[in-house]
Amino acid sequence: MRIRVGNELIPLNLLVFLLIIAIIFLPSNVLRIILGLPLVLFFPGYTLMAALFPRKEGTSNIERVALSFGMSIAVVSLIGLILNYTQIGITLESALYSITPFILIMSIIAWVRRKRLPEQERFGIEFHLGTPGWSVSTWDKTLSIILVVSILGALGTMGYVMARPKVGETFTEFYILGVEGKAADYPEELAVGEEVEVNIGIINQEHRTVSYQLESRINGMKNSEAGPIILKHDERWEGKVSFAPKVSGGNQKVEFLLYKAGEVEPYLEPLCLWIDVWE
Repeated sequence: MRIRVGNELIPLNLLVFLLIIAIIFLPSNVLRIILGLPLVLFFPGYTLMAALFPRKEGTSNIERVALSFGMSIAVVSLIGLILNYTQIGITLESALYSITPFILIMSIIAWVRRKRLPEQERFGIEFHLGTPGWSVSTWDKTLSIILVVSILGALGTMGYVMARPKVGETFTEFYILGVEGKAADYPEELAVGEEVEVNIGIINQEHRTVSYQLESRINGMKNSEAGPIILKHDERWEGKVSFAPKVSGGNQKVEFLLYKAGEVEPYLEPLCLWIDVWE
């Protein structure tokens, strides 16, 4: 029995919209990757191939599938390159909202080109039900098996890499700004007991949640502290830290030290200011 799908582009686009809804509203990263793989690696190339080759002749089914994967990688890479040079940048939303119109436009072009052809010449998906025959040559069977295994291996490898990405370098950004929030206008002269504030910034790039503690010292003596400051990965904190000199003297060293929770030694080199203190 032979079953022919009249226009596979309609259910394909419906599936694309369902995948987008699932990717946006389902929080699981693993599920997003599983659903997003066909959206990125197959659908763009398949619709492009459908627009370029609307006839049955010209490409075999195996060639069409293989080229669909290759063209998808090329198209998505080009879209990513264009997004990288725009203000939007490469994000989950920008990628989805760029790939989806491409699939829709290619589907419309493919549908128009097919409509201009006689029905018997249009490309369509056919399913053959029944006992498999042996009319196909051994060489074609071998190539088909190699192609399927290669595609499944590539998809499995990419899915594993995306689900368990390699953790890059871990570090924490630690900086000090003046009262106006700029890297300037730091306090230089104070009176004894005069309290002044500076802006301290911390950015967590440790790929995990970290609890920080801040401490200020003047001439090696503890003056004030702040914390705990709990930050998730890639989260930023900026806050005001105050200090007040207790003795007069010129060229006094003010240090700001950053600790991780439970550690007695500073995590990073201290940030330093030099002030003159008068009575």
